[in-house]
Amino acid sequence: MNIGINIRVMGPQSSRDTISSLLTQAESIGIESAWIVDHIAIPPDDAEGSGGRYLDPITTLAWMAAQTSTIKIGTSVLILPYRPKLPTAKSIATIQELSGNRLLLGVGIGWMDPEFKALGVDRHQRGRISDETLQFFHDCFSKDVVELNGQPFLFKPQPPRPPIYIGGGPPHALDRALKYGDGWLPMGSLDKIRDDIREYRERSEAVHGKPGEVVTFSSIEGLGVAEAEDRLKAYEEAGVTRVVLGQKYETTDDWQPAFEVLEKMQK
Repeated sequence: MNIGINIRVMGPQSSRDTISSLLTQAESIGIESAWIVDHIAIPPDDAEGSGGRYLDPITTLAWMAAQTSTIKIGTSVLILPYRPKLPTAKSIATIQELSGNRLLLGVGIGWMDPEFKALGVDRHQRGRISDETLQFFHDCFSKDVVELNGQPFLFKPQPPRPPIYIGGGPPHALDRALKYGDGWLPMGSLDKIRDDIREYRERSEAVHGKPGEVVTFSSIEGLGVAEAEDRLKAYEEAGVTRVVLGQKYETTDDWQPAFEVLEKMQK
C-alpha cells in the first residue's frame, strides 16, 4: 500500500516556503505522493481556518512538479465542473509530461453552492458536466485527432494518461469510477467505507478483470510506530491501495513526529 500526505494549499500554511519545505522533506524520506485540494471562491462566512486564501490547484501542481523529481503529485479532488474541459485537459497533459508522468488525478463533481454561483455554473448539471469532461479526457489521451464543438484538432503533448480517481460516495461515484476511472477516492472513517470498498473492488473485478484502486484518507498524528503500523495495516486489509495522511500543522516542524514514525516503519 502506498503512503501519501496532504499538503495544505489554504490559509497561512500555503506559503511557498512551507509547501516547498514539506514537499521536499516528504520526498527525501520516500513518501510516495503529495496531494492538494481544490477551492476557488470561498464566501466570507465560510472562510474560517483559511481566510479565503486558496491556491489554484493546477498552477500549484505545476510548481510542485518543478520543486521535486520523484514524488508523485495529486489532487483530492479537482472539481470538474469548475473549469472548461479543453484548457483543463491541456494543463493536465502539460503537467503530466513535464513532471515525468507523476500526476495522480483525483476528480470530483463538487458540492459548494457559492462556488458554483460565483462561476455561473448550474450545480444541478454538475454530474452531466463531469461525465462529459471525463469522456473528453479519455479521448484526449487516446485519440490521434480529438473533436470538440465540431472542430477536429491535434491534442499534443499526449503523454500517458494520468490515473483517474473518482471522488464521492455511492452509488453515483462508484458507477462513475467503474466507467471513467482507474480507482475510487472515498472519504470517511474506515468502518464507514469498508463495505463500499468491498463492493467497488468486486464490481471492478467483474467489469475490468481486476479490482480497482482505492485511495482514501487517514492520520497517524500522535501515534507510535506499532500503532501506526496497525492502523495502516487495517486499511490495507480492507482493500485500500493508497492512504493519504493528513494532520493539523502550523509549520513543517509539526510533521516531524509523523515523518520519524514513517521512516522507522520503512526499516
